[in-house]
Amino acid sequence: MESIFEIFTHAIILFFIRSFEIFEIDFLLGYVEMINTGFIVTDKCPYFKKLTISLELDFITENAIIYVLMAWVAIFITAKALKLEKYGFEIKAYSLVYKNKSVNDVLIRVLGRTRAAVSVFANVSVIAGFIMMGFAFWFLLNNVSNFFVAQSEFNELTVLIPGITLTSAPAITYFLLSIPIVLVMHEGGHGIVAALEKIKIKTGGFAIFIAMFAGFVEPDEEEFEKAKKISKLRVIGAGATSNVLFALVLGVVLLTNPFFAMVVPEPLLSIFYELPEGVLILSIIENSGAEQAGLLANDIITSINGIPILSPADFPSLNPGDTATVSVLRDGQPLDFGLTVMPAPDDPERGLIGIMRDNSFAYTPVMNFIEWDNPTISMFLLWLWMISFFIGIINMLPLPILDGGKFIHIIIDKRFSDKGVKTVMWIIYAFTFILFGLNIALSYMKSGWFTI
Repeated sequence: MESIFEIFTHAIILFFIRSFEIFEIDFLLGYVEMINTGFIVTDKCPYFKKLTISLELDFITENAIIYVLMAWVAIFITAKALKLEKYGFEIKAYSLVYKNKSVNDVLIRVLGRTRAAVSVFANVSVIAGFIMMGFAFWFLLNNVSNFFVAQSEFNELTVLIPGITLTSAPAITYFLLSIPIVLVMHEGGHGIVAALEKIKIKTGGFAIFIAMFAGFVEPDEEEFEKAKKISKLRVIGAGATSNVLFALVLGVVLLTNPFFAMVVPEPLLSIFYELPEGVLILSIIENSGAEQAGLLANDIITSINGIPILSPADFPSLNPGDTATVSVLRDGQPLDFGLTVMPAPDDPERGLIGIMRDNSFAYTPVMNFIEWDNPTISMFLLWLWMISFFIGIINMLPLPILDGGKFIHIIIDKRFSDKGVKTVMWIIYAFTFILFGLNIALSYMKSGWFTI
Protein backbone atom coordinates (compact mmCIF):
# COMPACT_ATOMS: atom_id res chain seq x y z
CA MET A 1 0.00 0.00 0.00
CA GLU A 2 1.25 3.48 -0.82
CA SER A 3 2.35 5.73 2.00
CA ILE A 4 -0.24 7.71 3.89
CA PHE A 5 1.34 10.88 2.52
CA GLU A 6 0.50 9.72 -0.99
CA ILE A 7 -3.05 8.94 0.02
CA PHE A 8 -3.78 12.58 0.66
CA THR A 9 -1.55 14.16 -1.95
CA HIS A 10 -3.27 15.23 -5.13
CA ALA A 11 -1.58 16.49 -8.26
CA ILE A 12 -4.33 18.79 -9.34
CA ILE A 13 -3.29 19.11 -12.97
CA LEU A 14 -4.93 15.74 -13.53
CA PHE A 15 -8.40 16.62 -14.67
CA PHE A 16 -10.25 16.83 -17.89
CA ILE A 17 -11.56 19.88 -19.65
CA ARG A 18 -12.78 20.73 -23.11
CA SER A 19 -16.53 20.39 -22.96
CA PHE A 20 -16.27 23.22 -20.42
CA GLU A 21 -13.30 24.90 -22.06
CA ILE A 22 -12.70 28.44 -20.89
CA PHE A 23 -11.11 31.34 -22.68
CA GLU A 24 -11.07 35.04 -22.17
CA ILE A 25 -14.34 36.35 -23.52
CA ASP A 26 -14.53 39.82 -24.96
CA PHE A 27 -18.09 40.80 -25.75
CA LEU A 28 -17.43 43.30 -28.48
CA LEU A 29 -19.82 44.70 -31.00
CA GLY A 30 -18.93 44.62 -34.63
CA TYR A 31 -16.57 41.69 -34.91
CA VAL A 32 -16.98 39.73 -38.16
CA GLU A 33 -18.33 36.44 -36.84
CA MET A 34 -16.23 34.53 -34.36
CA ILE A 35 -12.79 33.01 -34.26
CA ASN A 36 -13.52 29.36 -34.83
CA THR A 37 -11.20 27.01 -32.99
CA GLY A 38 -12.73 23.72 -34.02
CA PHE A 39 -15.22 23.33 -31.20
CA ILE A 40 -18.19 21.03 -31.55
CA VAL A 41 -21.23 22.77 -30.10
CA THR A 42 -24.65 21.17 -30.12
CA ASP A 43 -28.09 22.19 -28.95
CA LYS A 44 -27.62 19.89 -25.96
CA CYS A 45 -24.35 21.29 -24.70
CA PRO A 46 -23.69 24.94 -25.62
CA TYR A 47 -20.25 25.17 -24.11
CA PHE A 48 -17.66 27.87 -24.35
CA LYS A 49 -16.24 29.01 -27.62
CA LYS A 50 -13.75 31.74 -28.07
CA LEU A 51 -15.25 35.16 -28.65
CA THR A 52 -12.21 37.40 -28.98
CA ILE A 53 -11.49 40.22 -31.33
CA SER A 54 -8.25 38.88 -32.78
CA LEU A 55 -6.11 35.81 -33.12
CA GLU A 56 -3.36 37.51 -31.14
CA LEU A 57 -4.34 36.25 -27.69
CA ASP A 58 -1.53 37.58 -25.51
CA PHE A 59 2.21 38.05 -25.54
CA ILE A 60 2.45 34.90 -23.44
CA THR A 61 0.55 32.58 -25.75
CA GLU A 62 3.27 31.74 -28.26
CA ASN A 63 6.01 31.09 -25.69
CA ALA A 64 3.99 30.11 -22.65
CA ILE A 65 6.31 27.35 -21.44
CA ILE A 66 9.27 29.76 -21.52
CA TYR A 67 7.43 32.28 -19.36
CA VAL A 68 6.35 29.55 -16.94
CA LEU A 69 9.95 28.38 -16.57
CA MET A 70 11.09 31.97 -16.08
CA ALA A 71 8.45 32.40 -13.38
CA TRP A 72 9.66 29.23 -11.67
CA VAL A 73 13.28 30.45 -11.71
CA ALA A 74 12.12 33.73 -10.15
CA ILE A 75 10.19 31.85 -7.44
CA PHE A 76 13.16 29.60 -6.71
CA ILE A 77 15.63 32.48 -6.44
CA THR A 78 13.24 34.52 -4.28
CA ALA A 79 12.59 31.56 -1.95
CA LYS A 80 16.32 31.01 -1.52
CA ALA A 81 17.01 34.71 -0.98
CA LEU A 82 14.31 34.95 1.70
CA LYS A 83 15.63 31.77 3.35
CA LEU A 84 12.14 30.27 3.48
CA GLU A 85 13.59 27.01 4.80
CA LYS A 86 13.40 28.62 8.25
CA TYR A 87 9.61 28.84 7.89
CA GLY A 88 8.88 25.23 7.01
CA PHE A 89 9.64 25.26 3.28
CA GLU A 90 11.63 22.61 1.47
CA ILE A 91 13.26 24.14 -1.60
CA LYS A 92 14.72 22.13 -4.47
CA ALA A 93 15.55 22.99 -8.06
CA TYR A 94 12.30 21.37 -9.24
CA SER A 95 9.97 21.81 -6.25
CA LEU A 96 8.82 24.00 -3.41
CA VAL A 97 7.10 22.19 -0.54
CA TYR A 98 5.54 23.79 2.54
CA LYS A 99 4.55 21.78 5.62
CA ASN A 100 2.71 23.15 8.67
CA LYS A 101 2.57 21.09 11.88
CA SER A 102 -0.16 23.17 13.53
CA VAL A 103 -2.89 22.10 11.06
CA ASN A 104 -4.29 19.52 13.49
CA ASP A 105 -4.89 22.15 16.20
CA VAL A 106 -6.78 24.34 13.74
CA LEU A 107 -8.92 21.42 12.60
CA ILE A 108 -9.81 20.46 16.16
CA ARG A 109 -10.89 24.04 16.94
CA VAL A 110 -13.06 24.16 13.81
CA LEU A 111 -14.53 20.74 14.60
CA GLY A 112 -15.52 21.91 18.07
CA ARG A 113 -17.96 24.37 16.50
CA THR A 114 -19.18 22.24 13.60
CA ARG A 115 -19.18 18.64 14.86
CA ALA A 116 -22.82 17.88 13.97
CA ALA A 117 -22.50 19.25 10.44
CA VAL A 118 -19.15 17.54 9.87
CA SER A 119 -20.63 14.22 11.05
CA VAL A 120 -23.38 14.49 8.41
CA PHE A 121 -20.84 15.56 5.80
CA ALA A 122 -18.60 12.59 6.62
CA ASN A 123 -21.43 10.09 6.08
CA VAL A 124 -22.54 11.81 2.89
CA SER A 125 -18.95 11.61 1.61
CA VAL A 126 -19.04 7.81 1.51
CA ILE A 127 -22.20 7.74 -0.61
CA ALA A 128 -20.98 10.66 -2.73
CA GLY A 129 -17.70 8.84 -3.35
CA PHE A 130 -19.49 5.97 -5.05
CA ILE A 131 -21.71 8.35 -7.02
CA MET A 132 -18.80 10.46 -8.25
CA MET A 133 -16.77 7.40 -9.24
CA GLY A 134 -19.76 6.00 -11.12
CA PHE A 135 -20.34 9.33 -12.85
CA ALA A 136 -16.68 9.59 -13.89
CA PHE A 137 -16.73 6.09 -15.41
CA TRP A 138 -20.06 6.71 -17.12
CA PHE A 139 -18.81 9.96 -18.62
CA LEU A 140 -15.57 8.46 -19.93
CA LEU A 141 -17.21 5.32 -21.34
CA ASN A 142 -20.08 7.28 -22.88
CA ASN A 143 -17.64 9.77 -24.35
CA VAL A 144 -15.64 7.03 -26.09
CA SER A 145 -18.88 5.60 -27.44
CA ASN A 146 -19.91 9.02 -28.74
CA PHE A 147 -16.65 9.34 -30.67
CA PHE A 148 -17.66 6.38 -32.83
CA VAL A 149 -21.47 6.65 -32.97
CA ALA A 150 -22.31 10.33 -32.33
CA GLN A 151 -19.17 12.38 -32.81
CA SER A 152 -20.99 15.70 -32.46
CA GLU A 153 -21.64 14.72 -28.83
CA PHE A 154 -17.97 13.85 -28.14
CA ASN A 155 -16.29 16.12 -25.57
CA GLU A 156 -12.56 16.67 -26.01
CA LEU A 157 -10.43 16.08 -22.91
CA THR A 158 -6.97 17.23 -21.96
CA VAL A 159 -4.75 17.70 -18.91
CA LEU A 160 -4.28 21.20 -17.57
CA ILE A 161 -0.58 22.07 -17.40
CA PRO A 162 0.41 25.77 -17.31
CA GLY A 163 2.66 26.59 -20.23
CA ILE A 164 1.77 23.44 -22.16
CA THR A 165 -2.02 23.08 -22.41
CA LEU A 166 -2.73 26.34 -20.59
CA THR A 167 -1.02 28.96 -22.73
CA SER A 168 -3.02 32.20 -22.65
CA ALA A 169 -2.38 34.70 -19.87
CA PRO A 170 -6.05 34.88 -18.77
CA ALA A 171 -6.33 31.08 -18.60
CA ILE A 172 -3.17 30.75 -16.53
CA THR A 173 -4.22 33.61 -14.27
CA TYR A 174 -7.69 32.24 -13.57
CA PHE A 175 -6.21 28.79 -13.03
CA LEU A 176 -3.63 30.03 -10.52
CA LEU A 177 -6.21 32.09 -8.63
CA SER A 178 -8.58 29.13 -8.41
CA ILE A 179 -6.08 26.50 -7.30
CA PRO A 180 -5.46 27.72 -3.72
CA ILE A 181 -9.19 27.80 -3.00
CA VAL A 182 -9.75 24.35 -4.49
CA LEU A 183 -6.80 22.94 -2.52
CA VAL A 184 -8.00 24.37 0.78
CA MET A 185 -11.48 22.97 0.21
CA HIS A 186 -10.19 19.54 -0.82
CA GLU A 187 -7.54 19.02 1.83
CA GLY A 188 -9.68 20.74 4.43
CA GLY A 189 -12.38 18.16 3.75
CA HIS A 190 -9.93 15.31 4.35
CA GLY A 191 -8.53 16.98 7.44
CA ILE A 192 -11.76 17.91 9.22
CA VAL A 193 -13.20 14.42 8.80
CA ALA A 194 -9.92 12.89 9.99
CA ALA A 195 -10.24 15.03 13.12
CA LEU A 196 -13.82 13.80 13.56
CA GLU A 197 -12.61 10.20 13.33
CA LYS A 198 -9.84 10.96 15.86
CA ILE A 199 -7.05 10.50 13.33
CA LYS A 200 -4.30 13.01 14.01
CA ILE A 201 -3.00 15.13 11.14
CA LYS A 202 0.77 15.44 11.51
CA THR A 203 1.29 18.06 8.81
CA GLY A 204 -0.55 19.83 6.05
CA GLY A 205 0.63 21.99 3.23
CA PHE A 206 1.17 22.41 -0.47
CA ALA A 207 3.76 21.71 -3.14
CA ILE A 208 4.73 23.32 -6.43
CA PHE A 209 6.58 21.25 -9.00
CA ILE A 210 7.52 23.94 -11.56
CA ALA A 211 4.15 24.05 -13.39
CA MET A 212 2.24 21.47 -11.34
CA PHE A 213 0.51 21.96 -8.02
CA ALA A 214 -0.46 19.68 -5.17
CA GLY A 215 -1.94 19.89 -1.69
CA PHE A 216 -1.71 17.38 1.12
CA VAL A 217 -2.62 16.51 4.66
CA GLU A 218 -0.45 13.84 6.31
CA PRO A 219 -2.29 11.81 8.95
CA ASP A 220 -0.65 9.74 11.62
CA GLU A 221 0.00 6.49 9.81
CA GLU A 222 -0.53 4.23 12.81
CA GLU A 223 -3.84 5.88 13.77
CA PHE A 224 -5.08 5.71 10.21
CA GLU A 225 -4.25 2.01 9.89
CA LYS A 226 -6.07 1.23 13.16
CA ALA A 227 -9.19 3.19 12.16
CA LYS A 228 -12.36 1.37 11.11
CA LYS A 229 -12.90 0.82 7.42
CA ILE A 230 -15.92 3.16 7.38
CA SER A 231 -13.82 5.86 9.05
CA LYS A 232 -11.17 5.54 6.33
CA LEU A 233 -13.82 5.74 3.61
CA ARG A 234 -15.26 8.87 5.18
CA VAL A 235 -11.85 10.54 5.26
CA ILE A 236 -10.95 9.52 1.70
CA GLY A 237 -14.30 10.58 0.22
CA ALA A 238 -14.42 13.91 2.03
CA GLY A 239 -11.93 15.73 -0.21
CA ALA A 240 -13.74 15.16 -3.49
CA THR A 241 -17.13 15.65 -1.84
CA SER A 242 -16.11 19.05 -0.46
CA ASN A 243 -15.05 20.17 -3.95
CA VAL A 244 -18.28 19.05 -5.60
CA LEU A 245 -20.50 20.49 -2.85
CA PHE A 246 -18.63 23.79 -3.10
CA ALA A 247 -19.12 23.73 -6.89
CA LEU A 248 -22.85 23.06 -6.47
CA VAL A 249 -23.28 25.97 -4.04
CA LEU A 250 -21.25 28.27 -6.29
CA GLY A 251 -23.26 27.04 -9.27
CA VAL A 252 -26.53 28.07 -7.60
CA VAL A 253 -25.11 31.57 -7.11
CA LEU A 254 -23.88 31.66 -10.71
CA LEU A 255 -27.36 30.86 -12.01
CA THR A 256 -27.93 34.58 -11.50
CA ASN A 257 -25.07 35.30 -13.94
CA PRO A 258 -25.73 35.49 -17.72
CA PHE A 259 -22.26 34.07 -18.45
CA PHE A 260 -23.11 30.84 -16.65
CA ALA A 261 -25.70 30.06 -19.33
CA MET A 262 -22.77 29.03 -21.53
CA VAL A 263 -22.26 25.84 -19.50
CA VAL A 264 -25.79 25.09 -18.31
CA PRO A 265 -27.32 22.21 -20.31
CA GLU A 266 -30.94 21.72 -21.17
CA PRO A 267 -33.46 21.41 -19.60
CA LEU A 268 -31.88 23.54 -16.82
CA LEU A 269 -31.03 26.29 -19.31
CA SER A 270 -34.70 26.87 -20.19
CA ILE A 271 -35.70 26.74 -16.52
CA PHE A 272 -33.20 29.25 -15.16
CA TYR A 273 -32.73 31.57 -18.15
CA GLU A 274 -34.92 33.51 -20.54
CA LEU A 275 -33.62 32.42 -23.91
CA PRO A 276 -32.81 34.98 -26.61
CA GLU A 277 -34.42 34.78 -30.04
CA GLY A 278 -31.05 34.53 -31.74
CA VAL A 279 -28.08 36.68 -32.76
CA LEU A 280 -28.63 40.14 -34.21
CA ILE A 281 -26.96 41.08 -37.53
CA LEU A 282 -25.45 44.56 -37.22
CA SER A 283 -24.35 44.90 -40.84
CA ILE A 284 -23.51 42.89 -43.95
CA ILE A 285 -20.07 42.57 -45.57
CA GLU A 286 -20.02 43.73 -49.17
CA ASN A 287 -19.84 41.00 -51.84
CA SER A 288 -20.24 38.29 -49.21
CA GLY A 289 -22.48 35.27 -49.37
CA ALA A 290 -24.78 36.95 -46.86
CA GLU A 291 -25.23 39.99 -49.11
CA GLN A 292 -25.82 37.90 -52.22
CA ALA A 293 -28.37 35.74 -50.40
CA GLY A 294 -30.35 38.76 -49.22
CA LEU A 295 -29.61 38.92 -45.49
CA LEU A 296 -30.12 42.37 -44.00
CA ALA A 297 -28.99 44.33 -40.98
CA ASN A 298 -31.33 43.85 -37.99
CA ASP A 299 -32.18 40.31 -39.07
CA ILE A 300 -31.95 37.89 -36.16
CA ILE A 301 -30.16 34.62 -36.96
CA THR A 302 -32.02 31.70 -35.36
CA SER A 303 -30.23 28.73 -36.92
CA ILE A 304 -27.37 27.79 -39.24
CA ASN A 305 -27.49 24.43 -41.03
CA GLY A 306 -30.22 23.35 -38.66
CA ILE A 307 -28.19 24.16 -35.54
CA PRO A 308 -30.19 26.49 -33.23
CA ILE A 309 -28.43 29.81 -32.65
CA LEU A 310 -29.18 31.47 -29.32
CA SER A 311 -25.85 33.21 -28.77
CA PRO A 312 -22.57 33.81 -30.63
CA ALA A 313 -21.17 30.69 -28.93
CA ASP A 314 -23.56 28.54 -30.97
CA PHE A 315 -22.15 29.44 -34.40
CA PRO A 316 -20.90 26.23 -36.05
CA SER A 317 -17.66 25.63 -37.90
CA LEU A 318 -18.02 26.37 -41.63
CA ASN A 319 -15.82 25.54 -44.60
CA PRO A 320 -15.21 28.08 -47.39
CA GLY A 321 -17.13 27.27 -50.55
CA ASP A 322 -19.80 25.23 -48.78
CA THR A 323 -23.46 26.20 -48.93
CA ALA A 324 -24.98 27.13 -45.59
CA THR A 325 -28.66 27.39 -44.75
CA VAL A 326 -29.33 30.39 -42.52
CA SER A 327 -32.69 30.94 -40.83
CA VAL A 328 -33.57 34.41 -39.57
CA LEU A 329 -36.37 36.44 -38.08
CA ARG A 330 -37.17 39.64 -40.02
CA ASP A 331 -39.80 41.84 -38.44
CA GLY A 332 -41.02 38.77 -36.59
CA GLN A 333 -41.35 36.64 -39.73
CA PRO A 334 -39.18 33.50 -40.16
CA LEU A 335 -37.16 33.34 -43.40
CA ASP A 336 -34.61 30.85 -44.77
CA PHE A 337 -31.62 31.70 -46.97
CA GLY A 338 -29.03 29.60 -48.77
CA LEU A 339 -25.62 31.24 -49.07
CA THR A 340 -22.06 30.44 -50.08
CA VAL A 341 -19.55 30.48 -47.25
CA MET A 342 -16.66 32.89 -47.82
CA PRO A 343 -13.06 32.40 -46.59
CA ALA A 344 -11.89 34.52 -43.66
CA PRO A 345 -9.39 37.21 -44.71
CA ASP A 346 -6.87 36.11 -42.07
CA ASP A 347 -7.41 32.37 -42.49
CA PRO A 348 -8.51 31.03 -45.91
CA GLU A 349 -9.42 27.67 -44.38
CA ARG A 350 -11.96 29.22 -42.01
CA GLY A 351 -15.42 29.98 -43.33
CA LEU A 352 -17.57 33.06 -42.70
CA ILE A 353 -21.12 33.83 -43.78
CA GLY A 354 -20.20 37.50 -44.12
CA ILE A 355 -21.84 39.50 -41.35
CA MET A 356 -21.01 41.91 -38.56
CA ARG A 357 -22.91 40.55 -35.58
CA ASP A 358 -23.84 41.56 -32.07
CA ASN A 359 -21.53 39.56 -29.78
CA SER A 360 -23.26 40.61 -26.59
CA PHE A 361 -24.59 37.81 -24.42
CA ALA A 362 -28.39 37.87 -24.43
CA TYR A 363 -29.35 35.24 -21.85
CA THR A 364 -31.34 36.75 -18.96
CA PRO A 365 -31.31 34.85 -15.64
CA VAL A 366 -34.71 34.15 -14.11
CA MET A 367 -33.10 34.76 -10.71
CA ASN A 368 -31.85 38.16 -11.76
CA PHE A 369 -31.13 39.70 -8.36
CA ILE A 370 -27.32 40.11 -8.58
CA GLU A 371 -25.68 42.69 -10.83
CA TRP A 372 -22.79 41.08 -12.71
CA ASP A 373 -21.13 44.06 -14.33
CA ASN A 374 -17.53 42.83 -14.12
CA PRO A 375 -16.70 40.17 -16.76
CA THR A 376 -13.36 39.41 -15.08
CA ILE A 377 -15.03 38.38 -11.83
CA SER A 378 -17.60 36.34 -13.74
CA MET A 379 -14.89 34.48 -15.65
CA PHE A 380 -12.88 33.82 -12.49
CA LEU A 381 -15.92 32.35 -10.74
CA LEU A 382 -16.65 30.19 -13.79
CA TRP A 383 -13.09 28.86 -13.66
CA LEU A 384 -13.38 28.27 -9.92
CA TRP A 385 -16.68 26.43 -10.37
CA MET A 386 -15.32 24.30 -13.20
CA ILE A 387 -12.02 23.39 -11.53
CA SER A 388 -13.64 22.58 -8.19
CA PHE A 389 -16.25 20.33 -9.81
CA PHE A 390 -13.87 18.41 -12.04
CA ILE A 391 -11.14 18.10 -9.40
CA GLY A 392 -13.74 16.40 -7.22
CA ILE A 393 -14.97 14.07 -9.95
CA ILE A 394 -11.56 13.13 -11.37
CA ASN A 395 -10.12 12.45 -7.92
CA MET A 396 -12.62 9.62 -7.47
CA LEU A 397 -11.25 7.73 -10.46
CA PRO A 398 -9.40 4.63 -9.19
CA LEU A 399 -5.84 5.58 -10.08
CA PRO A 400 -2.83 5.15 -7.75
CA ILE A 401 -2.34 8.74 -6.57
CA LEU A 402 -6.03 9.71 -6.56
CA ASP A 403 -8.70 9.34 -3.91
CA GLY A 404 -10.60 6.79 -5.96
CA GLY A 405 -7.68 4.35 -5.90
CA LYS A 406 -7.45 4.50 -2.11
CA PHE A 407 -11.23 4.30 -1.82
CA ILE A 408 -11.38 1.01 -3.75
CA HIS A 409 -8.30 -0.34 -1.96
CA ILE A 410 -9.92 0.19 1.43
CA ILE A 411 -13.10 -1.56 0.27
CA ILE A 412 -11.38 -4.74 -0.97
CA ASP A 413 -8.56 -4.81 1.60
CA LYS A 414 -8.64 -7.93 3.81
CA ARG A 415 -11.23 -9.55 1.55
CA PHE A 416 -8.50 -11.30 -0.43
CA SER A 417 -4.89 -12.17 0.15
CA ASP A 418 -2.40 -9.33 -0.16
CA LYS A 419 -1.37 -10.68 -3.54
CA GLY A 420 -5.00 -10.92 -4.66
CA VAL A 421 -5.68 -7.33 -3.56
CA LYS A 422 -2.64 -6.06 -5.48
CA THR A 423 -3.69 -7.99 -8.58
CA VAL A 424 -7.24 -6.64 -8.48
CA MET A 425 -6.01 -3.09 -7.90
CA TRP A 426 -3.58 -3.20 -10.82
CA ILE A 427 -6.31 -4.51 -13.09
CA ILE A 428 -8.57 -1.63 -12.03
CA TYR A 429 -5.71 0.87 -12.40
CA ALA A 430 -4.89 -0.42 -15.89
CA PHE A 431 -8.52 -0.27 -17.06
CA THR A 432 -8.99 3.26 -15.70
CA PHE A 433 -5.71 4.51 -17.14
CA ILE A 434 -6.48 3.06 -20.57
CA LEU A 435 -9.99 4.53 -20.52
CA PHE A 436 -8.77 7.96 -19.47
CA GLY A 437 -5.87 7.85 -21.93
CA LEU A 438 -8.18 6.76 -24.74
CA ASN A 439 -10.41 9.78 -24.14
CA ILE A 440 -7.42 12.10 -24.39
CA ALA A 441 -6.02 10.33 -27.45
CA LEU A 442 -9.37 10.48 -29.27
CA SER A 443 -9.62 14.18 -28.40
CA TYR A 444 -6.34 14.91 -30.16
CA MET A 445 -7.24 12.65 -33.05
CA LYS A 446 -10.37 14.69 -33.56
CA SER A 447 -9.11 18.21 -33.03
CA GLY A 448 -5.34 18.00 -33.14
CA TRP A 449 -3.22 19.75 -30.53
CA PHE A 450 -5.29 22.34 -28.73
CA THR A 451 -4.49 24.72 -25.91
CA ILE A 452 -6.45 27.03 -23.68
